[in-house]
Amino acid sequence: MDSSDRVLIVEDNYLLLDLLTRACERSGCTVAAASSGEAALMVIRELGATIAWLCTDIDLPGLVDGWSVADTFRALHPDRPVVYISGAVHSRQRAVSTSLFVSKPFQLRPFADLASSLAAGAYPRAAADLRAAG
Repeated sequence: MDSSDRVLIVEDNYLLLDLLTRACERSGCTVAAASSGEAALMVIRELGATIAWLCTDIDLPGLVDGWSVADTFRALHPDRPVVYISGAVHSRQRAVSTSLFVSKPFQLRPFADLASSLAAGAYPRAAADLRAAG
């Protein structure tokens, strides 16, 4: 495992954060985790160059939401994948290219497959796989 497989997961539900972390680790990813937008910005500041892709909940506690986390990540890495997660109905117009929108609830197995594909650099296939599973 190297830093090219690192994912930043941002999720305020600790149980889901733990499940996503385990799924990604089993898929061969190194995980940096944050439970708030503010914490995610600190991780991006510290590890930004080594984060291959971002998985963020949109609705986070505090002043920094998932959209803002993704904007900060994309300012550093405009071509790296972003996976948005939300249980609420959101306009996808804020989503950027090479991004996916995953609605909660979702099954972990397709997410783990997505993580494996993204770690392998296979973004277009991962997007198709997730839509087929969703």
